Amino acid sequence: MDQFTINLLFVGASFALYIGIAVWARAGSTSEFYAAGRGVHPVTNGMATAADWMSAASFISMAGLIAFTGYDNSTFLMGWTGGYVLLALLLAPYLRKFGKFTVSEFIGDRFYSPTARLVAVISLLVASLTYVIGQMTGVGVAFGRFLEVSNTAGLLIGACVVFAYAVFGGMKGVTYTQVAQYVVLIMAYTIPAVFISLQLTGNPIPGLGLFGTDVESGVPLLQKLDQIVAELGFNEYTAHHGDTFNMVLFTLSLMIGTAGLPHVIMRFFTVPRVADARWSAGWALVFIALLYLTAPAVGAMARLNITEQFWPNGTEGQAVSVETIETDPAYDWMATWQQTGLLGWEDKNGDGRIQYYNDASPEMQERAEAEGWAGNELTNFNRDILVLANPEIANLPSWVIGLVAAGGLAAALSTAAGLLLAISSAVSHDLMKGQLTPDISEKGELLSARIAMAVAIAVATYLGLNPPGFAAQTVALAFGLAAASIFPALMMGIFTKVNNKGAVAGMLSGLIVTLIYIFLHKGWFFIPDTNSFTDADPLLGTIKSTSFGAVGAMVNFAVAFTVSKMTTPIPAEIEELVESVRVPRGAGAAAADH
Repeated sequence: MDQFTINLLFVGASFALYIGIAVWARAGSTSEFYAAGRGVHPVTNGMATAADWMSAASFISMAGLIAFTGYDNSTFLMGWTGGYVLLALLLAPYLRKFGKFTVSEFIGDRFYSPTARLVAVISLLVASLTYVIGQMTGVGVAFGRFLEVSNTAGLLIGACVVFAYAVFGGMKGVTYTQVAQYVVLIMAYTIPAVFISLQLTGNPIPGLGLFGTDVESGVPLLQKLDQIVAELGFNEYTAHHGDTFNMVLFTLSLMIGTAGLPHVIMRFFTVPRVADARWSAGWALVFIALLYLTAPAVGAMARLNITEQFWPNGTEGQAVSVETIETDPAYDWMATWQQTGLLGWEDKNGDGRIQYYNDASPEMQERAEAEGWAGNELTNFNRDILVLANPEIANLPSWVIGLVAAGGLAAALSTAAGLLLAISSAVSHDLMKGQLTPDISEKGELLSARIAMAVAIAVATYLGLNPPGFAAQTVALAFGLAAASIFPALMMGIFTKVNNKGAVAGMLSGLIVTLIYIFLHKGWFFIPDTNSFTDADPLLGTIKSTSFGAVGAMVNFAVAFTVSKMTTPIPAEIEELVESVRVPRGAGAAAADH
């Protein structure tokens, strides 16, 4: 059986499972559509949250960024993991106790202001749409490779699949679909990592193999990787080369962005009791850790395998020949990925070999001149393909490649569904019912939610065709927007007595400042070639657009507190509400549904 057929079997079986679950758990009421009837067990919710969280950025893109940058990109792991600690301790139980359906609804009621709710909706839509671009980018990469079509065709196919199961199931359908997707994606991520760790180090646990010894050379794996990449003119893998200040800001931005992302927070509205919200966050962290503890090993081992394939005789020997790439089965993965447009190479100097090295390095420029090289001949290696190509690069069995296909798609689709649900809830429940048409029927509200989700899929698909960066980089922008707008409002809503005017001014300030900074670096509305700066040469010192969310959050807090001090204090009943929400056990159960 050929690889394409095996891929179809794995992907087809997983899709049949997801759509079957969505049909079985189809939402019939607004409570089921928005909060799964508030009957989800904490362990189930933790697993669904993990799937919702471990998106295309985590599964497909993160290890690729770590592989080609090394230690400096460990910030993704630190920021995203730390964000869940903040969620569990500072937000989840209090928001569940408040007893509403959406983040915007909490902000609107806590700050006793339809305007605050509207600004929260706008912030949520901006962050969620930016985030879903990254997911659709990952969907396009995965579908393009495993259905052997172009990246664009893969993106369009993926959009149709998301539409099929997310629009009808609502939160109830999405929750149980995400449990199945978690099982698929975690198996797809860890099984290849176990195989590759055994190949390279003899240790079946990738996280331990990363710090083990390379079987072939007898040298510690990371030491060998450092040596190889340094000899090719790249930065040492384990050393810190970036700006420390920007690194701290980026980690902070990811942390508070995690705690402010609406599609994650919504999951804590689905459990029966306040205590269950905290347990859900704890279980989610456990399930997420299974992947995050494996990711650094995946990145490092893949970088080593790729480099050794291009330099099979060592970095001082001859590079791989074009003939070998075209005839050796070990290099079949290159031709396969070349079809997607995400991998490319060129024999620039006509010597019949493909030299992969850092042609910006002065030392390598000297060697290139002496050897007659004409520049780095690996002309395109999209970071987003690394995890999906990893089993093929390591020559693993066909069924493992098929499993990774299903896992990559599960990761992208699960988060896309959660984000689209957050978008549709914001439009139908907060904008339509909460602002424009308060007398809308439950049936009408469900219809408007599904229409909003369909429109969001169309917009995200269009933007996914020309994303502002790799999947994880695009997602980082969304975290910055959530960090600058939503997280401060939630924190001030629970732990301070900031009034409505302060909250509105703070959210608008944080959102606008951050959005402008991102557009200046990534292009206005992400339109290519409309940017004035780049992350290599940023506007403010060393602060990249992906790190600015932490600065935006500081602006939000500062403006909110200043405006609140200058205006009328909050009403007595709102003060009592804030005090009651902060009581850990309070009256026991959360507020009743409305």
